Amino acid sequence: MSSAQQRLSQVASHFGPGGKKGVSAITEKHPDDIVVTCALRTALTKGGKGGFKDTAAADLLAGVFKGVIDRSGIDPSQVNDIAVGSVLAPGGGATEFRAAALVAGFPESTAVKSLNRQCSSGLQAIVDIANAVKSGMIDVGIGAGVESMSSQYGPGAVTEFSELLEAHPESANCKVPMGVLSEQMAKDRNVTRAAQDSFAASSYQKAVKAQKAGLFNEEIIPLEVKWTDPKSGEEKTITVKADDGIRDGITPESLGKIRPAFAKDGSIHAGNASQISDGAAAVLLMKRSTAERLGQKIIGKYVAASVVGVKPLLMGIGPWKAIPVALEKAGITKDDVDIYEINEAFASQCVWCINELGLPQEKINPKGGAIAFGHPLGCTGSRQISTLLTELKRTNKKIGVSSMCVGTGMGMAAVWVAE
Repeated sequence: MSSAQQRLSQVASHFGPGGKKGVSAITEKHPDDIVVTCALRTALTKGGKGGFKDTAAADLLAGVFKGVIDRSGIDPSQVNDIAVGSVLAPGGGATEFRAAALVAGFPESTAVKSLNRQCSSGLQAIVDIANAVKSGMIDVGIGAGVESMSSQYGPGAVTEFSELLEAHPESANCKVPMGVLSEQMAKDRNVTRAAQDSFAASSYQKAVKAQKAGLFNEEIIPLEVKWTDPKSGEEKTITVKADDGIRDGITPESLGKIRPAFAKDGSIHAGNASQISDGAAAVLLMKRSTAERLGQKIIGKYVAASVVGVKPLLMGIGPWKAIPVALEKAGITKDDVDIYEINEAFASQCVWCINELGLPQEKINPKGGAIAFGHPLGCTGSRQISTLLTELKRTNKKIGVSSMCVGTGMGMAAVWVAE
């Protein structure tokens, strides 16, 4: 047995009954806990045609930064550092994101960095800030994520590989389009189209129900933006305050009529994969003792995170490998978790991961996911936290996990506790 197999075997054995001691430990309150005092997002809008189609990523970011200041009441000068996850922005967005922070009202003393871990960029930004707070490097920070897929998504998103990279078979697999490799994974792992369409339809139905009930309102900060009418060419000022990709009336049967996108006999199509979209999200973090000193209302705490690698062609299995590791680090079992926010990059990979981990469907994305309302690449990892903590609070539940697969073959997960 390889060391990796031994590791997974140990983690699998951890998935036993009980775990009460672990739950008690992570729900206890300590002065050095890394806590969340604000988590919010913009609406997520359809790439190329939605409410944010004409809004630059940095402008979305400035809006969500302003929202954090206004909603939390934090003195901007107290924020030492901001990390922003983004995948497609030229130059990583480093220059524009620093400018966005200044526009939002943060002083020159607040530092800013950008980072790119593909689909987990937003979560990585939050974890980086949490670790900086925990180590004492900073006292207060913001982890954020943003993406304008309207303006920056396309063939240029992946650069050409050199001969050196092309010559290595595993290396060359890193640039295989995710739709193509997810199609192959669905075939290899026997994830049927019927199972994918059923899962996708459920995502839409949950999101429709949640939106109609106003369950997203608390986590969304409305933004006023310029928008050009594609028919008349007229520029208008609109307020975007709701996800515009959510569609009512979606059923497994209606999804079954859509043509496969990547192979004639394939199972993946536009209706059971994540939507191309635009959006931003941000999370304010500090130690519990700092929050109490500053009069900040604590809404949750960060417990632990994991990041793992898998084969590039098996990118979609990332949550299956990352979630057990994060749970082990937190000292709890899968059954102790009340809500799982697992990114719906593709129904195929999400269904496989959920089944392999043995997770109950009712705990997965209770308000729907990226299939229903979109996956702005760098934003999703931070968007999940506002969605998760808001729903835990609403349902009077405690423990949540956020996770996603990551392009080129990785997975990431984190454990959270609501207060």
